[in-house]
Amino acid sequence: MKIEISATKRVVKGTGASRRLRHAGSVPGVLYGGGKEPISLDLEQKSLFLQFRHEAFHASILTLNLEGNKESVLLRDYQMHPVRNTIQHIDFQRVNENEKIHVKVPFHFINAEVSPGVKLNGGIVSHIMTEANISCLPKNLPEFIEVDLATIDIGQSIHLSEIKMPDGVEFVQLAHGNDAAVASVAKPRAVVEEVAKPAEGAPDGAAPAAEGAKAADAATAEDAKSDKAK
Repeated sequence: MKIEISATKRVVKGTGASRRLRHAGSVPGVLYGGGKEPISLDLEQKSLFLQFRHEAFHASILTLNLEGNKESVLLRDYQMHPVRNTIQHIDFQRVNENEKIHVKVPFHFINAEVSPGVKLNGGIVSHIMTEANISCLPKNLPEFIEVDLATIDIGQSIHLSEIKMPDGVEFVQLAHGNDAAVASVAKPRAVVEEVAKPAEGAPDGAAPAAEGAKAADAATAEDAKSDKAK
């Protein structure tokens, strides 16, 4: 998915200037890296947010159109408003096509419904990781990585080393000797219902029967008193 975003150079800087930009419907940003000077950016909020919502925006090489000059960039950081869910600030890094990049890429889990653990044994899949840091050249950057759960059974996990990777792409954690678990299948928790126990030393129904006998004796005694009074 090719994503292009437009920006203009931002001349006025500072907290007050950024606040005025946001009120005017713009997002302050910065472009850095690639051995060049950082450039302050001004991006239109609405059009930027439409692109920002796509998963690919967060793990793809983007094209930044800066006043007619286009550069390949990566999203590196952003801040969101805690209430309005609007972008407050955004950072982009220039990309060198000959240098490896480190990027967090999301996992897409497939075939869970046909795995033995789920289909045959009623297990529940737990996603231990939803994304991972990868290393690759910009041209090899995938938008996501598929995790195939077709063979996983109850009590089993799938690790980073078991995931089929695109050519030229590797997990950063795995390169450092950390073969972390990505997903597992476990038995669902059983719901245990409490059952009332009879009084200790008495068979089921004995206690209610004894209480009934006492009530009957009391009624008989009351009737006898009534006859004497007559």
